[in-house]
Amino acid sequence: MQPKSTTLKILDIVSVLLLAVSTYLALIYAPEEATMGQVQRVFYFHIATAWVGMLGFLAAAVAGIVYLRAQNPKWDIVEVAAVEISLVFFFITIVLGSIWARPVWNTWWTWDPRLTTAAITELIYIAYFMLREGIEDPDRRARFGAVYTLVGSLSVPITFFSIRLFRTIHPVVIGSADPSATGTFDMTGGMQVAFFFALFAFTVIFIDLFWNRIRMGNLAAKVEQLKLKVMH
Repeated sequence: MQPKSTTLKILDIVSVLLLAVSTYLALIYAPEEATMGQVQRVFYFHIATAWVGMLGFLAAAVAGIVYLRAQNPKWDIVEVAAVEISLVFFFITIVLGSIWARPVWNTWWTWDPRLTTAAITELIYIAYFMLREGIEDPDRRARFGAVYTLVGSLSVPITFFSIRLFRTIHPVVIGSADPSATGTFDMTGGMQVAFFFALFAFTVIFIDLFWNRIRMGNLAAKVEQLKLKVMH
């Protein structure tokens, strides 16, 4: 594997620093929410991880489209990297949401439209990796993956708009909220700083992890090519 570029090394360091600052803003700088108390602080990372998770799933769909047009294996590597990282971020989103829900909704989980669609999205992309493992031919596996991410990406806008389209208890912090939502609150100036900085920080962190994962994917592809040459 080629050594990391200076730009990527700097991005690694910047990502760690941004995460530290974002943690400080969320846990210390932002004021305590009057009704929900300290548990509301998970909201900043909950939204930020959801944002980059959905961003990655859509990026994978774009990579899938490019692969189907160009038939270049590098786009399959990009696609896999995007899905893998987003799958982790989206899982963190669900876990943080459950931590928030326990004191606010008095339950770890409820089959609310937003929670249900988020769980389905997570399962769709878990199945993506399970099904890829069952295909040995690299070209066929890449074509299958490209089509799958295109179909799977439909779950992303459904998840995002579910709290705006259906009656739900999940709050909408930005935009019109359902009056029956439990846990809705208005952000103060300090909360907005923590919120938007978390979005920025996790976007940079996603780019950093994405870049590193693509490097690993390129190495794995070279190893697989060598194995195929030896077998044949």
